[in-house]
Amino acid sequence: MKFVDEAYIDISAGDGGNGCASFRHEKYKEFGGPDGGDGGRGGHVYAVADVNLNTLVDYRYSRRHEAKKGEHGKGSDMFGVKGDDITLKMPVGTIVTDAETGEVLYELLVPGEVVMLAKGGDGGFGNMHYKSSINRSPRQKTPGWAGERKELKLELKVLADVGLLGMPNAGKSTLISAISNARPKIADYPFTTLHPNLGVVRVAPEKSFVVADVPGLIEGAAEGAGLGHQFLRHLQRTHLLLHMVDVAPFDDSVDPVAQAKAIVAELKKYDKALYDKPRWLVLNKLDMVPAEQREALVKDFVKRFKYKGPVFEVSALTREGCERLVQTIYEHVAKTQRALQPPEEVDPRFVDDGVQSSKT
Repeated sequence: MKFVDEAYIDISAGDGGNGCASFRHEKYKEFGGPDGGDGGRGGHVYAVADVNLNTLVDYRYSRRHEAKKGEHGKGSDMFGVKGDDITLKMPVGTIVTDAETGEVLYELLVPGEVVMLAKGGDGGFGNMHYKSSINRSPRQKTPGWAGERKELKLELKVLADVGLLGMPNAGKSTLISAISNARPKIADYPFTTLHPNLGVVRVAPEKSFVVADVPGLIEGAAEGAGLGHQFLRHLQRTHLLLHMVDVAPFDDSVDPVAQAKAIVAELKKYDKALYDKPRWLVLNKLDMVPAEQREALVKDFVKRFKYKGPVFEVSALTREGCERLVQTIYEHVAKTQRALQPPEEVDPRFVDDGVQSSKT
């Protein structure tokens, strides 16, 4: 399936039905009175976050979405039937923005979350709506109100706890396949990964986190080189970035330190907030380095890179060092999630002089 993370759509809620001006016509009833019913409401347009979707490709080729109009009112006290609502299924993590103003309207972050994108117009009033003791034969009626019409931009940012960052062929896809249930395409040429991949890493039966693998970033991405910054948006909701570096490139003229610095520079150009996220260094492909040379190689890299954070030495191919990496990531993610949770409200009935008493 083609991965699409951005689309534009036009939506139109249904117009309300017109009210009816009618009078009762029955035998032997000369003054039957007004019996024109109200028009029906137009259909609403809803959006629902569907966990079974991971792309906006459906909206790339189907742009126009209209709800049904409400039926007009009729005589004999008959109200118009309301128009059918429509529900658009979107991936969890979709941002809905007004295409004209750029205002963010909704963010679908919870599976099953439902929001109203456009409200259907109310039905018009029939003449029976206006009857009173002093107006016994009203001829007024009103047309239905128009439904809302909007042009929307849909943008998908995948929901992941950890994001993998690095040059093409740094081993990101191999790592995510080694530690999670994801099975991305893996090959010995650059830009094997053409769209984000998500994998669930299970540390224990009830302990897990989600990791995202995005296409490799290269120097000059800000100017459009490679795949550019097209997929970095998918790392903006992560709690942690893993900067993966190939410490044993096949080309001896390639300097891993220079490549790593280029990645950091491009990240800063793209988004300062993303640059400021916690970022750990993962030195990959150590199985390609003789055991007696690894310690010196790692020390030299860290010194020249001028890095002071956590460093992990792994081989995604042989899974060496991956268990320690996974356990440390889970502890960090769990701690971050606890810190982001709102504090529990304290019932004032159980607070005495600033000290919370235990409930009995």
